[in-house]
Amino acid sequence: MKKSKYFLIIFFIISFTEMSYSLPRFALRMGGQCADCHVNPTGGELRNKGGFHFEQNVLPMFSAHKDIKTNDKIGDNIFFGLDYRTQYLYSQQVKRSDFQKMNASIYTDVNLTDKLDIYGMYDFINQFWEAYGVAHILPNGSYIKAGTYSPNYGIRLDDHTAYTRGGDLAFITNSSYGLIYQPGFTETGVEVGAYLSNFVFLTASVGNPHQGFAVTDPAIFTNDPSFTASLQLTPVIANKVPLLIGGSYSTFKGRIGSYIPKEYSKVNMYGGFLGFGIGNFTLTGEYDIAKDLTQNNATAKALMVQGTYQVVKGLEAVVRYDRFDPNKDVSNDELSRWVIGFEFYPYSFIEVRPQYRIQMETPAVDNNSFVLQFHFYY
Repeated sequence: MKKSKYFLIIFFIISFTEMSYSLPRFALRMGGQCADCHVNPTGGELRNKGGFHFEQNVLPMFSAHKDIKTNDKIGDNIFFGLDYRTQYLYSQQVKRSDFQKMNASIYTDVNLTDKLDIYGMYDFINQFWEAYGVAHILPNGSYIKAGTYSPNYGIRLDDHTAYTRGGDLAFITNSSYGLIYQPGFTETGVEVGAYLSNFVFLTASVGNPHQGFAVTDPAIFTNDPSFTASLQLTPVIANKVPLLIGGSYSTFKGRIGSYIPKEYSKVNMYGGFLGFGIGNFTLTGEYDIAKDLTQNNATAKALMVQGTYQVVKGLEAVVRYDRFDPNKDVSNDELSRWVIGFEFYPYSFIEVRPQYRIQMETPAVDNNSFVLQFHFYY
C-alpha cells in the first residue's frame, strides 16, 4: 500500500475521535449520575443547569470572571449548547503531520412543560443529527423517549476509537475492529428509562438502527428492529467511594454498516462494566462479547480499561488500554492500544488534550501517533 494511502487511513482513524459524550469518571468522582449534568437521561451532549455550572466553575483551572454573566438560555425555557473540536496529528507510519477539523455541533432543548422536553442536535462537519422528545411521566422521574437518538449501551466514552465504542471503523480491514457505537450511530424508535431506586437505573429501547456519518433514513422495512437494554448501579460505599456496576445487551438483524458480513445476519452483543472513584483517582472498565459481528459464526471480544488522576484542578492525567479480538478462535488477529495523555482545562469552556497512542498488533507495525486536540464548548 502506498504511503499516501496509509496516511489517509490513519488520518480517518484518528480524526473522528472525541465527540461530545459524557465522561462517567466525573460522575464517579462527584458521586452522581450522568443525568445530573446532561439533558439526555443517559448522558452526553447538551449540559443541564448543573452541568453548565460544572463546566464553567468546577472543572477549569481558572473559571470565567464573576462579572461576566454567562448562561445557556434563550428566554425562560429554551437552552442551547455548542461543541467545536480541531486537532494537530502526527503519524509515525508515514512521518507526516497535519491539522484537521473534527466536529462542530449545536444542541438545543425546549422545556415544553416541567415533564416534557424536545431535544435536537446537528453536527455540521460530520452531517448527522439526533432529535427526540423525553416525557418524564413515569413513576420516580422515569421517562419515555421517542425519536432518533444514540442507544444506551455500555460506558459512553468521548473517544469512539476505543474498541468498546466504534473502534477503527473498518478502515484497516474489512472486519469490524470495534463495536458499532461510533459517532453517527443512532436508532429511530422508543426508549424507556426507569429509576428503580436512587442508584439503580434501567433502560430498554427498540428501534430502526442507522450507522455512519452523513446518515440518511433507509427505506422502511429493510431492517429488523434492534433491541438494547442496560442496567446501571451507582451505589456509594462508606459514604465516600462511588461505584459504577452494570451490564448491557443489544441485538439487531439487518445491514446497518458496510462491514456487517451478511446483509441479514443477526448480531448479539452483551457485556459488563464497572468503575470506582477514590479521591482524585477513578478507574473504569468494560468487557463485551459480540457474536456474528465481524463474521458469521465468530465471537469477537472488546476490552477497555481507563485510569484517570486529577493532578491539580483543571489538569487530568489519563491512561487507557484497549483490546479487540475479532475472532476468539483465530490466533494473532488481536489489536491492542495504549493511550497516554492529559486533559487540560485552562479556562471555562476550553480544553486542550495531548495524547500519545501506542498501537500493537501481529505482525508489528511502526504506527504510533501523537494527537493534540483543541476543544471549545458551551
